[in-house]
Amino acid sequence: MNSEKNPLALAALALGAFAVGTTEVVIAGLLPQVASGFGVSVPAAGLLVSGYALGMVVGAPALTVLGNRLPRKTMLLALAALLVVGSLLCAVSGSYGVLMTARVLSALAGGAFVGVASVVAAGLVPAEKKAAAIAKVFMGLSLANVLGVPAGTAIGQEFGWRTAFWMVSAVGVIVMAGLAAFVPHRTRRENQHGGLGLAAFRNGRLWLALLVTALGWAPFLAVVTYIVPLLTEVTGLDASAVPFVLVLVGVGMLAGSPLGGRLADQALMPTVYAVLAAVTLVSVLLVPAVQSPVTAVVALALFGMAGAATIPPFQARVLSMADGARDLASAANVSAFNVGNAAGPFLGGLAIEAGLGYTSVLWVAAALGAAGLLVAPLTRAPAMQRV
Repeated sequence: MNSEKNPLALAALALGAFAVGTTEVVIAGLLPQVASGFGVSVPAAGLLVSGYALGMVVGAPALTVLGNRLPRKTMLLALAALLVVGSLLCAVSGSYGVLMTARVLSALAGGAFVGVASVVAAGLVPAEKKAAAIAKVFMGLSLANVLGVPAGTAIGQEFGWRTAFWMVSAVGVIVMAGLAAFVPHRTRRENQHGGLGLAAFRNGRLWLALLVTALGWAPFLAVVTYIVPLLTEVTGLDASAVPFVLVLVGVGMLAGSPLGGRLADQALMPTVYAVLAAVTLVSVLLVPAVQSPVTAVVALALFGMAGAATIPPFQARVLSMADGARDLASAANVSAFNVGNAAGPFLGGLAIEAGLGYTSVLWVAAALGAAGLLVAPLTRAPAMQRV
């Protein structure tokens, strides 16, 4: 492929990740409208977020297996089309049940898309730049938090929540055009004998690497999920200032993702250790930092940077251990990220319900990061190779 097209191909893949990330989170800012429109409670509407996460966990590996024999470009186009269909169904849904079904459908496509896209991105560049290429794809998810979600929320609040999904559908069509124009059409070089590559999952270290992903990413969601009460009840900020802080967290993510990619290309495992240590340390530093508005904002921006810096090395580590099944392993790692999405808020909620206060989520985040740091060295142990 012409090297001049590599940036455009990576941009198309990143835009696809942007659409996935926006679809996942944008509804959180529109829950009151959705609940009112369908006559359900806000907590019931909140299940639309959980349903999406569950769809990502299941859909990423499932659709990757089903599309195993397709060329990757064809697979990406099919998944982007499915994402568009899911978003359109959200926009025209006439009942809560249809909306939930559409959300799950979108999640099935989104999880598999990000997994396959990261493999394709790694194949577009030389070996020494693979993690950086993966980081560019995942930057699309970070941009979704900084641009897509606020824009979609604002548009949805002004013109109705369905408008946000029309917007995502339009982005999905642009993604399909970009994939068709710039991503090379190449057949799979894996599993040429017809297998699914499941043998790679007999490697115990691969499962431990997936566990590290879940543990290392869970701290981010443990904190961000409860950032509003943390900032208003502990820091003393007005609720109107919270969106500004969230934007700064997103800016930190935009800086952290490429940084993690560059470092991982230079030294993968040391970077894995470093980002886990950074997440753990910043989580602990947040405990005193949230007592003051200035230090809280600075520390949360650093937390966003540390959190996003984990993504490229975690994905690159899993890919490095999945010879013959990189697409499926990549999709499984997307599922692992979503396990972290669920586990972090769940454990943080348990701590709050136990009466430990909102700062307890920071200790939960630190404990999860430390657990990941303890497990990470085991992914290198030869004795753990087979299970």
